[in-house]
Amino acid sequence: MTTTIPALGTRTAEGSALQAVLLDMDGTLVDTEGFWWDVEVEVFRTLGHTLDESWRHVVVGGPMSRSAGFLIEATGADITLADLSVLLNDGFEARIGHALPLMPGATRLLGELAAHGVPTALVSASHRRIIDRVLTTLGHQHFALTVAGDEVERTKPFPDPYLLAAAGLGADPVRCAVIEDTATGVAAAEAAGCHVVAVPSVAPITPAARRTVVTSLEEVDLPFLHGLITL
Repeated sequence: MTTTIPALGTRTAEGSALQAVLLDMDGTLVDTEGFWWDVEVEVFRTLGHTLDESWRHVVVGGPMSRSAGFLIEATGADITLADLSVLLNDGFEARIGHALPLMPGATRLLGELAAHGVPTALVSASHRRIIDRVLTTLGHQHFALTVAGDEVERTKPFPDPYLLAAAGLGADPVRCAVIEDTATGVAAAEAAGCHVVAVPSVAPITPAARRTVVTSLEEVDLPFLHGLITL
């Protein structure tokens, strides 16, 4: 876990139960879920294997150990998990060096949260090296802390990253709003006790208790988030 600015406190508005907002990165703030799949396809092509498009829904949103491990098993590729992880991270880092498109509404939402002093954390299954590159575009100043997938013993779909982020902000998880784009991330946030705003990127996500589904971040603003957390 890396703290980028001092924690901002726990109350965001008079009478509000919302204490913090925790955001996923790939597919939620930056339009990169397709980048990961393209890199996986390219890397396995060099290894002599063709990836089945149906596998895309299996690997999306999860930690690299899970997605890369699945692809090695599914293809029978002669490569270790450690070596494949290096190739995937190298390929992804090269790709975002050329272009890093933000999701619609991301810039406006981050600016609004910062302007109102809402404690905010970036919580990703991506490795630290990738998060730090992406933060040069998203802006380090928008996040009180960041949690990377290679910095926790158990990453998404386990609740550990979100519990760590909430604790780092001094917030109660049940008073945190999490914004996620995949079922894996949603499962992690809900296991931590947070209310989830799901913005599906690759696979559909259905509404549920303490889970609100929207089609775009453009539907999400501070009054919307305040309205989710009622005690």
